[in-house]
Amino acid sequence: MAARGHVQDPNDRRLRPIYDYLDNGNNKMAIQQADKLLKKHKDLHCAKVLKAIGLQRTGKQDEAFTLAQEVTVLEPTDDNSLQALTILYREMHRPELVTKLYEAAVKKVPLSEEYHSHLFMAYARVGEYKKMQQAGMALYKIVPKNPYYFWSVMSLVMQAISAKDEKLAQTMFLPLAERMVEKMVKEEKIEAEAEVQLYFMILERLGKCDEALEVIRGPLGEKLTSELQSRERKCMMLYRRLERWPECNALAQKLLLKNPDDWQFYPSYFDSLFYLMDQPWSPPEEGEHCSEGSVHHTVAEVVRFVEERIKAEDGKDSRSLRGPYLARLELIHRLRERGYPEENLPGEPLDLMVQFFRMFGDKPCCITDLKIYLHLLAPDQHVQFINRLSELVPLGEQGEDGFTFPEDTKSLQRHLCVCQLSRALGLHHSLDVSGKLRLITELKAHYRHGLKFGSTALKTELQFSDMYCLMAAHVYIDLWTETGDEDMVWQGLGLLEEGLSHSSSNAQFKLLLLLLYCRLGAFEPVVDLYSSLDAKHIQHDTIGFLLTRYAESLGQFAAASQSCNFSLRFFHSNQKDTSEYIIQAYKYGAFEKIPEFIALRNRLNQSLHFAQVRTERMLLDLFLEADIVLSLEESVKAMSLSSEEDDIPWDSLRDNRDLTVFTNWDPKERQLTDEHRIRSLEEESMWLQIRSLTLRLLASLTASGHAPSRQNSEISNENGVGDKSSLLRSLLSQLNQTLQTAAQIAEKHVQYPLLGPPSTRLASALSIGSCQCQAAALQLSVHLQELESAGLDESMELQTQICYVFKSLVVQLQEMLNKCKGDLLEMKESKLKTQPFLLENLVFFVETVSVVLWTASYCAKILRPLKSSLQKKKKKKKDANTTLPLVVCGFQELTGSLQAILTHAVDHIRGQESGITAQRLASLSLEGTSQEEASFAKAAMDKVQGSYLRSLQEVGDLLKKRAETIKNLKI
Repeated sequence: MAARGHVQDPNDRRLRPIYDYLDNGNNKMAIQQADKLLKKHKDLHCAKVLKAIGLQRTGKQDEAFTLAQEVTVLEPTDDNSLQALTILYREMHRPELVTKLYEAAVKKVPLSEEYHSHLFMAYARVGEYKKMQQAGMALYKIVPKNPYYFWSVMSLVMQAISAKDEKLAQTMFLPLAERMVEKMVKEEKIEAEAEVQLYFMILERLGKCDEALEVIRGPLGEKLTSELQSRERKCMMLYRRLERWPECNALAQKLLLKNPDDWQFYPSYFDSLFYLMDQPWSPPEEGEHCSEGSVHHTVAEVVRFVEERIKAEDGKDSRSLRGPYLARLELIHRLRERGYPEENLPGEPLDLMVQFFRMFGDKPCCITDLKIYLHLLAPDQHVQFINRLSELVPLGEQGEDGFTFPEDTKSLQRHLCVCQLSRALGLHHSLDVSGKLRLITELKAHYRHGLKFGSTALKTELQFSDMYCLMAAHVYIDLWTETGDEDMVWQGLGLLEEGLSHSSSNAQFKLLLLLLYCRLGAFEPVVDLYSSLDAKHIQHDTIGFLLTRYAESLGQFAAASQSCNFSLRFFHSNQKDTSEYIIQAYKYGAFEKIPEFIALRNRLNQSLHFAQVRTERMLLDLFLEADIVLSLEESVKAMSLSSEEDDIPWDSLRDNRDLTVFTNWDPKERQLTDEHRIRSLEEESMWLQIRSLTLRLLASLTASGHAPSRQNSEISNENGVGDKSSLLRSLLSQLNQTLQTAAQIAEKHVQYPLLGPPSTRLASALSIGSCQCQAAALQLSVHLQELESAGLDESMELQTQICYVFKSLVVQLQEMLNKCKGDLLEMKESKLKTQPFLLENLVFFVETVSVVLWTASYCAKILRPLKSSLQKKKKKKKDANTTLPLVVCGFQELTGSLQAILTHAVDHIRGQESGITAQRLASLSLEGTSQEEASFAKAAMDKVQGSYLRSLQEVGDLLKKRAETIKNLKI
């Protein structure tokens, strides 16, 4: 409530206690204090609004809204009430109501700068760009200040950006904005850098690059001072767009002479050279080459320029700059791409990279610098390259294992860089099993030796030797994936847990542990690991998939619900937060940031992860809470879920996942490819479509109600029942088509790198038959509507068909349960084996049982009145035949079979729980590990064992709940 401080109101003293209670989170006392004040001062509107804020924060939204509306209709103009209402409506996520508040206030107090300003910002929150333009100009007329004028101009630009018709933007909005700025330029009223930036933005969007260049190079450009080399960078960008390569080349030269380490100008320098060579271009015989100075248009000139920068660095006593040395490698890379003769290249890549290592090998950035140029080495040079680098690593101290270790952190960094480059060249991968085990021993020895250099480090600091530990874990993973020996993954987990005990803030340790536990089917330890990563803002979108992908599929329903809520809170706050960023950008004149904030908001609203989490959260709520159709109906209503509306923006879905979040030194042929990314997105989108359609079909199950009888078919079309029936058929058709496409995708069997995207649940769901069984169960609802329309006495063929579906569902569920059989965790020959796919199959079984039960409940709801009606008819006709209708007998068989299947499933889970509990992990022995290493590995095993038991307990509880539901399914 900080906005009240400047208000000089006679009631401020009376209101202060309420403000204080609200600020301190004591909402009940705030409400009581407001009530006391309102008894004495009934017309004190602000007290009523503050009471509404207290009610809103205690969950009484309806009461709060009613109170707020009572004040709003009075059109208050006191600042206290307006500010309080603004806060309330923002908390209610109703920013559009704030605009109405200030529209009324401005009408009553037309000359108030403050109210006009608040009105403009209220429009900004809801993106009313046209009204913002008008409000900005109205404000400028009252108080002729430049910022207000340019608020109006920027609002025109935003109308252009948001216009669906690009022609309208280019012919109306942007030209009008340009004229408005030109008017200020002619009148010499341009005052601030932000105004010049806005002018440049308008010209750039209009494609008037020549005019924009004149502005930047003219007197107005002198105002661009907030960023270093702002004018030069803008000129460079415009030269590139105008394809004025001589100027681009000359300007890049000048900038590199000033700062040879500024990498952003080297690509422009090299690009311009090759464009000039291709044209071809030759300098004029007299005078300057171009307006920016001399131009280098031959390879020889560029090589000489780069070599001169290197010589200048070699002659300096101060710290050397990496830029010129990397520029030489970049130039070789580009010349090779163009087929330039090898003998004319500016040096041998191997020698140049060794020279770079000699100079910069003790810096952590050396590996990332050299890694992107390793392709310049021939395959037969790899070993020679590593040997030459190893000669430059001073290793003096010899340990008990026979390994020699670095004596200081700089030597350690050099040795670590050589190890990382060896892995990046594939030398680690080419070793046999015994070679890899020797490598692991060496890496672990170097890791533990290096810990002494960080003995005094703070808990939040990383150890100097952490990368040895991470690399050893990667080699363990190689052995696990290549040999299938699970001892390797247990030792890898133990090593990472040991590393985390020494370096508790190492995000890479946590990420890799998180991945390995999930791959082993253990979600329980993952929750704390992800929480300790302390992901911030956009990271909930970029790395959140690592958590939400496995949460529900591994049977940890409570944690899954919590994980989804965690992600959704970020996405839901995005809309409000972005509006505040936009308002701040207007206030401080950061106009170029406003389109970026809008783009960020759109990026998050269109996020694939957002759509996935939203859909999975709603399905999860249904699986956990809804038992029978009535309960399902209540849950669907509480979610405001509509079967008619599909709110996922399929055409503009964005894959914002960061698939390179793991540190990875694998050679190029083992890394994630663009094809992997495309296939992963295809799978994720297809799985999302299946889940979304399933969710909408469940919603339509509650909305379809009773189908019309033949007599009432005409009436049904008027009340919409017929429409709902056709919607159900349409959704089922879409689901069946999607499943056919999904089966084709699953047949491709795309294998992703372990450190790449996790595979979706799609292939597993189709393999176990979960999707097919759910689709068959939901299809049953159409047959039931037809049966209700026809009646029991004239529908023998339809009843036979329904009974066949009943039997088919039982068979499919039994087959699914059979695929869940097996030991999740077992000990074979003193080795621990896991089968995490069995846990995922169990979860699919539970989900499918839930869908079948909802359909069965819907069936009971339809059959009950039909059976009653048939019995009444028989009584009237005095029909002595008491035989139950075929479909009723079939339904009774269905419920009996479902009860038996669920009993078997619960018994199987109990057996698994007993078997896992009986496993004595302490007796396990891991070959080649010390006692300390084994203790960390066994701690990891304990976590996996505990997680399995937790998952089985939650799955078992849900199945018992479903078994209770079946008992109530009677006609």
